Amino acid sequence: MKTKTLLSILALATVISAFAQKPTMELTFTAENSGQYVPMDSILIENLTQGGDTTLYPPDTTLSLEYNVGINETDLSKNTFSVSQNYPNPFNEKTTVNLVLPGKDNIKITCRNMLGIELAHYEKVLNRGNHSFIFYCGAGSQYLLTVTGKQTSKTVKMLNSGSNIAKSGKCKIVYNGNVTGFKSSEALNGFVFNLGDELKYTAYTDVEETEKIDSPTGSQTYTFQFDGWDPCPGMSIITDIDGNTYNTVQIGNQCWMKENPKTTTYRNGTAIPNITDANAWESLTTGAYVWYGNGISWKGPYGALYNWYAAVDANGLCPTEWHVPTDDEWTALTDFIGGTGSPHSNELKSCRQVNSPLGGGCNTTEHPRWNNPQNGVFGTDDYGFSGLPGGYRNFSGYFDSVGYSGGWWSSTESSSASAGRFLSYNDGYVFVNYYSKQDGFSVRCLRD
Repeated sequence: MKTKTLLSILALATVISAFAQKPTMELTFTAENSGQYVPMDSILIENLTQGGDTTLYPPDTTLSLEYNVGINETDLSKNTFSVSQNYPNPFNEKTTVNLVLPGKDNIKITCRNMLGIELAHYEKVLNRGNHSFIFYCGAGSQYLLTVTGKQTSKTVKMLNSGSNIAKSGKCKIVYNGNVTGFKSSEALNGFVFNLGDELKYTAYTDVEETEKIDSPTGSQTYTFQFDGWDPCPGMSIITDIDGNTYNTVQIGNQCWMKENPKTTTYRNGTAIPNITDANAWESLTTGAYVWYGNGISWKGPYGALYNWYAAVDANGLCPTEWHVPTDDEWTALTDFIGGTGSPHSNELKSCRQVNSPLGGGCNTTEHPRWNNPQNGVFGTDDYGFSGLPGGYRNFSGYFDSVGYSGGWWSSTESSSASAGRFLSYNDGYVFVNYYSKQDGFSVRCLRD
């Protein structure tokens, strides 16, 4: 279930008149949910007046194009090196890519997965003209296909939406011969547009799509209503006893806080001890909290770190009508999203990350955020849980892993430990870990 997402399309038009150059226009696309960045899968731009379309795949979210102010300014017969976006895209089992060559050339076509591993290769000397290739996918869902000539290359991103795979289980590239009617460089890569043309924009996320039609004439902002994450019915924001406010999100039949608690007071008004000394922390058998590294500057980004005794204290760590989830309730969450295996950890992580390939507001060095993606692992926040790496405090009192990992308590006891959930910056799995009750971890509250 998802709430209203605002998709803002910022159209910045710069007119260049010197030396008879054509004006240029940049269309930049971004998605927001109540001010929070939301990653898109793709943006389709169609010219309803002239025909033709082009598609953007994040992190590429800006279309820069030259546009015509009159007719007959574009020569579609120009012979330049051009590679079409594959079609259909997304595809099921196979898809087609077209190539225009201005002259005889030794062409190399390579397909890789998102980790950069080569899956298929084709190489042949081709004559001048229009050529077609069919790509048969393996078991993956996303591919990068690069076509390289003597002096240039072009890469397109391809999405497999089906469950079918090639009979061999391997990717392959097959030459499909010469084609006619294929528009070359300016039509494919420049996206032909005259002022007054009517454009249709369609934005896609993992579960929804939305569209808007307009004839852009200059700088303007388009705002689309987009179905996104649903807040909890009748309780989109909650407030704890200290006055801290938290957004909520409905995931399946469960209603979660989207943020880690920051409270320093139990809900009955009893203060939670702030134990900064490592030796005192190690010997605790009652509830306590700390800020990471004993620095209150971490309160805003990641919330507090609590020992297990605070998480289950009868005075109540979570606001009224909310509680620390049991192990079974954590399992219900991961069952709903498909399990604990990779890449389900990514689906629970906030997309905020150093060098996030999603770009936009996801690509940031400012806390809160995950560290540099490793092994192709990066947060996508598919369900709005927005898990962040608040690190932890070991039972012996030292702090570690802010930016690298996040751990959350459950209320379920197991001897001297408790079953919690753990996410790491370099792994796509959701780990079920058993923590010492003296450890300090984050908490997420669940509605009763």
